[in-house]
Amino acid sequence: MPLPTDDTLLPLATVPAAQWRTLDGVLTDVDDTLTADGAVEPAARQALRALADAGVPVIAVTGRPVGWSEPLARAEPLAAVVAENGGAMWRRVGGALRLEFAQDDATRDANVKRLRACAEAVLREVPGSVLARDSAGRRTDIAVDHGEFAHLDAAQVDAVVAVMRRHGLHATVSSIHVNGWIGEHTKLSGARWAVEAALGRPFDAARWVYVGDSTNDQLMFEHVPLSVGVANLARFLPQLRVRPRCLARGERGQGFAEVAMALLAARAGVQRDSSSRSGAT
Repeated sequence: MPLPTDDTLLPLATVPAAQWRTLDGVLTDVDDTLTADGAVEPAARQALRALADAGVPVIAVTGRPVGWSEPLARAEPLAAVVAENGGAMWRRVGGALRLEFAQDDATRDANVKRLRACAEAVLREVPGSVLARDSAGRRTDIAVDHGEFAHLDAAQVDAVVAVMRRHGLHATVSSIHVNGWIGEHTKLSGARWAVEAALGRPFDAARWVYVGDSTNDQLMFEHVPLSVGVANLARFLPQLRVRPRCLARGERGQGFAEVAMALLAARAGVQRDSSSRSGAT
């Protein structure tokens, strides 16, 4: 598959069917990739069900908190939900939903004071800043709302990031929040963790497709060879250091559904070819 130039994002149709067929499953962001206004869109929900029915695992990797992610993990046919940018994971074990953390209890407890101090500094130093409404469900990070219920301009977002980094936090910007956390976990490490723990197989990035929508997906765009942006990624293109390989035509859930349908169509083509050969013998 050819690489996009600096000015070009390839359409999904340029991905060969043979490449879709090599994939183990789908890794996906959540906000503004599966959802609109915080709710999974019908097209995305149908696509998730179609993938599950075909035996294709889907792992969600999000900056949303543990508390927010639990209903998603219960309601949707997902192999796992990695929350808080790799800090935690919901997965099913023996039919029951289990919460696991990337860090041990002592480490998380030690981080709480630093996270709280950083949050207080952001609110004090960046006029207009507010913590995300889902903050009560967070266990390993903090989040400042810049685009969900509040609005911060680019300079304010940069100021929030600067405060977080001054306090020793990693900071990323999603389509709705600025997230900050302590530790080396990331969306990429969370994806690896989920594949190995939830599916019991080694993680090979070349055997997955990743779907995202924002600047905090760049690590995944960089390391997953087949990466796709939903169409609403376009508003972040000037800010992206790393772009996905392809861009879907549809926004949010419609774009995710395009990815799912391309993968399933390629697999169905293999099944039809096999059936034809069997019938000819």
